[in-house]
Amino acid sequence: MTTVFHEPPVVSATPAVGHEAVDDRFVARRPAVDWPATRQSHREAFGRLMGPPFVLENAGSQKQRRQGLELLLAWLADQPGESWQQRWLASGADTAGTDWRRIPAQWLYDRGLYSEGRNALLCAALTVVICADIVRPSLLWFVASVTRGGALARCMARIRDGEGFARLRELCDRDPHASAAAQGHSVHRAAVIIAAKGGAIADITIGDTLELLDAETNTHSRPMVHGTAFYQMLHQMGVFGPSAPRRLRELRSTRQRTPEELIDRYHLACRPVRDLLVDYLRERQPALDYSSLRRLAADLGNVFWKDLERHYQGIDSLHLPTEVAQAWKQRLRTRPKTVLTDTGEKTVITVERIGYRQCLTPVRAFYLDLAHWAIEDPSRWGRWVVPCPIGEEEINQRKAARHRKSRMDARTRERLPVLPVLVRTVDERRKTTEVLLHAARQTRPGDTFTTAGQTLTRSIIARPTATEKIWVDDPITGKRRDLGVEEDLAFWAWAAVEVLRHAGCFSRG
Repeated sequence: MTTVFHEPPVVSATPAVGHEAVDDRFVARRPAVDWPATRQSHREAFGRLMGPPFVLENAGSQKQRRQGLELLLAWLADQPGESWQQRWLASGADTAGTDWRRIPAQWLYDRGLYSEGRNALLCAALTVVICADIVRPSLLWFVASVTRGGALARCMARIRDGEGFARLRELCDRDPHASAAAQGHSVHRAAVIIAAKGGAIADITIGDTLELLDAETNTHSRPMVHGTAFYQMLHQMGVFGPSAPRRLRELRSTRQRTPEELIDRYHLACRPVRDLLVDYLRERQPALDYSSLRRLAADLGNVFWKDLERHYQGIDSLHLPTEVAQAWKQRLRTRPKTVLTDTGEKTVITVERIGYRQCLTPVRAFYLDLAHWAIEDPSRWGRWVVPCPIGEEEINQRKAARHRKSRMDARTRERLPVLPVLVRTVDERRKTTEVLLHAARQTRPGDTFTTAGQTLTRSIIARPTATEKIWVDDPITGKRRDLGVEEDLAFWAWAAVEVLRHAGCFSRG
């Protein structure tokens, strides 16, 4: 059973941060303050969460969910407020970002109930409570705290708007240019907006979409991908109405962020260091293009200082003790990586980050620039002059270049034996796509043809495009394919491999 919650959209006059909308109609809905589900009593909420459609088929999993819901509702009930939403906001978890799990963990610890298992069950139960529309965390909380693993979207599709999510997935499947990653991002973003604003996919506004995309840009150092695909899918569904612009770029004109905005994305706790980084970016700005300025802000604000604040609460000086500097460089040098064992199980190992020296260089330049500028303007920069924690030998690019060359040669030697397989595969794919395209051109729309071991149906296009497209429906996968694009990609893949092979690139090392 799928329950769909519909609410009239409530718009906000607050424009999206970082971009300017070209039309005042495209504004985001304000989060509701009160709604029926969040006013339920403890008994009513728990009883509802223990019944369909929230019940799991596996008895063991259902038992764990029950325990997690009992702990979660008890934690929220212990917060001040007249509704579950008010209690959620009063707990401080909504503004804690990625550290929100520490708040219920402290509550468990204070009552002598803490264990990693209990805290994990409590936090996992929050997804169920969100899908039941009992609490609505903010968009910023979702962007900072919820991974795109699919759990939220699956729960929302089962409980809140199954028809809407099914239609969104169908549109993604039928679009040959929408990759699996684009579909995953689109479905996740739709689930996030519904969870934060209420309603169903049909209630999402253009302002909601812009607000989410801007929140992602302001929260993450690297721009999120497939935002354009998400907008286009909702537009094709008719969610935005017939008067909405067809493309995302028609909605807003991007502008370059100021140094203050670039640094404030990372919410630095130490105000003097934050102001210093802003002043430093202003000094460097005339000599840098905008892309380099963004990268420098990310290196100094996020990779360097924000990492120190995460691990050393209250740090307020650039003069780093030796152990602090070494620990930071070690964290920068390594990263976790998930691999499959021989038994097929996933495990996390620590590997070296190849480009970590590129992150050390701007930090060393930052320290040296401050020392140099202090000679000319000691009143402004002098108090920040301290020993640089990064030695010249640590950013030796010659050594890094030799290591990179060694890795490339080893990779070439490792893959050289499979070169004949690669050459044969790309050539066969080129010939197959060419035969399929030729056969489809000879087939009338609606008719089925078989060639190259595949049975396909020439698609009937209700509204043909200006350029000739050869669309076919694949009965095995249920997807619509553009054979012209497939043939074009196969040809250029074959051409690239052949050029590199005859140029001798595959035999080096």
